[in-house]
Amino acid sequence: MSGLHRRDILTAAASLPMWPAALARGNTPAHYDVIVIGGGTAGIPCALFAAMGGARVLLVEKSPALGGTLFWSTGQIAGSGTVFQERLGIADTPQAHFEDCMRINHATADPALTRLTVNHAGETINWLAEHGFEVMDGHPVTGIGHDHFTARRYQQGVKSGLSILDAFLPSLNAMVTKGKITVLTGTTVANLIQSPDGRVTGVTTAGSEGIRDVSGSNVVIASGGCAANARLFEELHGVPLYAKTAYPTSQGDGLLLGLSAGGAIVGGDKYASLPGLVPDAFQYPCQMFAYAPLNPSIRAPWEILVNARGERFVREDHPSVHHIERGVYQQPAHRHWAIFDAAMLERSEPIIPKWTRERLASEHQSHAMFHSAMSVEALALRAGLNPLALHSTVDDYNRRLQEGREDTFGRKMRPAPLSTPPYYSIAMQGWTLVSFAGLKVSVDLQVLRKGGEAIPNLYAIGEVIGAGATSGAAYTNGMLVTPAITFGRILGTKLARASLSR
Repeated sequence: MSGLHRRDILTAAASLPMWPAALARGNTPAHYDVIVIGGGTAGIPCALFAAMGGARVLLVEKSPALGGTLFWSTGQIAGSGTVFQERLGIADTPQAHFEDCMRINHATADPALTRLTVNHAGETINWLAEHGFEVMDGHPVTGIGHDHFTARRYQQGVKSGLSILDAFLPSLNAMVTKGKITVLTGTTVANLIQSPDGRVTGVTTAGSEGIRDVSGSNVVIASGGCAANARLFEELHGVPLYAKTAYPTSQGDGLLLGLSAGGAIVGGDKYASLPGLVPDAFQYPCQMFAYAPLNPSIRAPWEILVNARGERFVREDHPSVHHIERGVYQQPAHRHWAIFDAAMLERSEPIIPKWTRERLASEHQSHAMFHSAMSVEALALRAGLNPLALHSTVDDYNRRLQEGREDTFGRKMRPAPLSTPPYYSIAMQGWTLVSFAGLKVSVDLQVLRKGGEAIPNLYAIGEVIGAGATSGAAYTNGMLVTPAITFGRILGTKLARASLSR
């Protein structure tokens, strides 16, 4: 990551939104065994399992309701040895899961955190199943939108992320009713309280009761990433936030808290760009107008992809979507254009799911990201591409196809030449839903300083440790939601045991 100075922290903090007044439920003792910051994918299971283990827990959430990105997420999770695999007679192991993950992300994820995830992911999924979580028909599968596993261990709930939330809430509410968990919604954590030796001893909250200092034996940051905070995202990744696609509360609050306590941030260099977002305009951050998956396992490509220079840069039918994603990442501003002709429009499945050919053709008459022309050179001029380069690119593609020669990029699927006017282009932008930079943690999930020393009593789980920690420089199936829940379970249980031993 680039250097983050106190001035940058304060500027980013000033951009965070204010939230409604606090809603308190449960008892409010003077001291808590565990304080969890963030009531979402990681924070809910952490608070729940800590309370079930006997700890007194405070769960603080800045939004009016618990759930976090589970309201936004598809909630795809992966694990071996699950009841869902057992139903289908699928044999699988944590070791096979580990090897698949490291293969997909080219060993760029933290191996210790990956191992911790896969060793306990099956237990996580089975717990969800015991509490009403049910998967979509045909699941588990080997994959959906990203590179596939070698075994069917990847599943999605029938209600996406809400299926996970629905499994947690009855147990969570029971703990609140018993006085084991105090929930504060509409409340922010403004500060971590530290002793002179750096030990974290509590938090400062801001809500309807004003500003309060609350003491706690252990504090867990589980407040998500920063993929909705353009300024902080770019500072930590060295890449602009090209599109507004993340959950709006993903403002990086927990990252700033961790930094203020002396924690280190790592993983910004693992940023991975998804392809195929059609923006409303080329401005940053843009809004998503439409989405073309550009995944050969979902739709076989007819079109070619070019960069801002009008040149092809990737094998469009490469069996690894990660290869295509990295190709987009390497292009200027992560921009790319799909180029096709009238015959391809007529014969192929529309590049944008659920669009008709008529809708696709009509957008080329009105939308700024869609262009058409009767010649390749005229199309390039309208789309803002180099006309000579695009002509050369299309000519090379057609000539090799017509002469039966190998494609320049090794493409196998070449159903037709690009030679029937009118010609069409769709401008696209690389994008992400998540932040890859996060607080550096140990395998015990303690927040670490730059030199590797643990900050006593401070922990972090979920996206606040960065997608790069468990997914690497790739989108590895289920390796965002699964570790968030799993680390929440593990850490909550561990901190409960620690509270009982004091």
